[in-house]
Amino acid sequence: MRVFGECVLSRHTAAAAGTATVPPVLTAAFWGLIQGLTEFLPISSSGHLVLIPELLGMDEPDLATSALLHVGTLLAVLWYYRSDLARLTHVRSDPEARRILALLAIGTIPAAIVGITLDGPIEIVLDEPWIVAVALIVTGLVLAVGLLLTQGTRRLEQGRPGDAVVVGLAQAFALVPGISRSGMTITAGIAQGLDRVQAARYAFLLAIPAIAGAGLLEGIKLADAGGFEPSLLVGVATAAISGYVAISFLIRLLARAGMAPFAAYCIVFGTVAYLLV
Repeated sequence: MRVFGECVLSRHTAAAAGTATVPPVLTAAFWGLIQGLTEFLPISSSGHLVLIPELLGMDEPDLATSALLHVGTLLAVLWYYRSDLARLTHVRSDPEARRILALLAIGTIPAAIVGITLDGPIEIVLDEPWIVAVALIVTGLVLAVGLLLTQGTRRLEQGRPGDAVVVGLAQAFALVPGISRSGMTITAGIAQGLDRVQAARYAFLLAIPAIAGAGLLEGIKLADAGGFEPSLLVGVATAAISGYVAISFLIRLLARAGMAPFAAYCIVFGTVAYLLV
């Protein structure tokens, strides 16, 4: 990957011209903020973690940072949907809880299969920022098309296996860096007739095994490579707090206006990034 100039936020290198290295705590907090906001807002966290370093001449987050930031966003979604998760512990006595758990299981399968079989090609995309920029534009176009969909009325408890397959395939598509997981899964849920807020509820519950799986894989690699710096715990906290705020903000916005602002953002940012990288 090309890097324009010296790293601005790297704890590994100082600028040759004498620019001071940013403290590791601030670096961790910066990446935690980016991860927390972009993981749940429909603007692609993977896309931003590729394009921001490319555009600003920064080092990308290393393995330790990436693994721990996933812990932060996982904590955010677990806490926000804690009542739903508590309900799932009563699957033996609650038929609706059994239905939700089945929907989550079915919806997780496509991304798991694609992630295991196409890990290599996805890594290649990460090395081509212009492809990530194009994918971000595609995200914006999908969100724009989603604005034309008729608002559904069904709740997640009324979901069907076919809904889970469609949303699961959308989540698998979002493994491409620059394609927003929340954007694809929420739009797919709306297309299946779910209420917008309910589509987001399903999308974020479905994100729990996806985020946990990604964090686990990176954690295994991290264990082989060595430990992590304590300063990264600041990044975890920042990712958790900003992730929770992002979920709350998106749920409120969906109830009022849909995802038009995010469609415009993805198209504009993706276009600018494509022209500059």
